Amino acid sequence: MKHEATVRWAGKMTFLGKAGTNHLVPMDTGPDFGGDSSATKPLELLLIGLGGCTGMDLVSLFKKMRVDFSGIEMNLAAERSEEHPNVYTKIDLEYVIYGRGIDEEKVKRAVELSQEKYCSVSAMLRKSCPVNYTWRIVAPA
Repeated sequence: MKHEATVRWAGKMTFLGKAGTNHLVPMDTGPDFGGDSSATKPLELLLIGLGGCTGMDLVSLFKKMRVDFSGIEMNLAAERSEEHPNVYTKIDLEYVIYGRGIDEEKVKRAVELSQEKYCSVSAMLRKSCPVNYTWRIVAPA
């Protein structure tokens, strides 16, 4: 399976990316590097992509496991190297699952399946830096 994308310059340091779904994704950088901070930075999109990929896995797996959840949130934090190209050296990912009476073993299994088998973004990132993950269940008050 081949994926393709096009990224076009839109002035200053702003670029617009578009892939197979035909949605435009704006990217920019901060004033320190000639941008306006008008859009998400490319490396930030990588973290967002990780959260989205593994989150979609969890929704699918929870439906199959009949986990009755009311929300899922992924909190991601990454450390970068000091020298160029300033790559991520470590990513911490926290899953927050919202709902009542959620089976912790099912959450554990779904998270592990996503991280170890299904999430292609995580699999790619783990080749260059550790992706650590934790989870917690929050029951509404």
